[in-house]
Amino acid sequence: MECEEMFTGRSDAKFCSDHCRSSYHNQHEGSRLSCVRQVNNILRKNRKILAELNPEGKARVNRTELLRYGFNFSYFTNTYCTKTGKEYRFCYEQGYLNTNNEWFQLVVKHEYV
Repeated sequence: MECEEMFTGRSDAKFCSDHCRSSYHNQHEGSRLSCVRQVNNILRKNRKILAELNPEGKARVNRTELLRYGFNFSYFTNTYCTKTGKEYRFCYEQGYLNTNNEWFQLVVKHEYV
């Protein structure tokens, strides 16, 4: 099914080798999973940016600086709402709170599960 070479083996065999089988499945699954890969890459990049800008565990940063690093506000892994109605958004354990339109409070969620 991959290399289209003639081969001998079991009557129900579809591939001549493990290499051809892996190559075939990687090629066909890869196109279906490319969206998932793209989202995971964005989330990892967002997490890395937050971690770099927040080495001490708490920091305040401007929206412009986050955007300059390539932060994408549309992607995050989860949210946490406080009793007062504040909504923290997280990229894994790295989080941020929009304190106003231009400033963000960065935090780290240590007991992340």
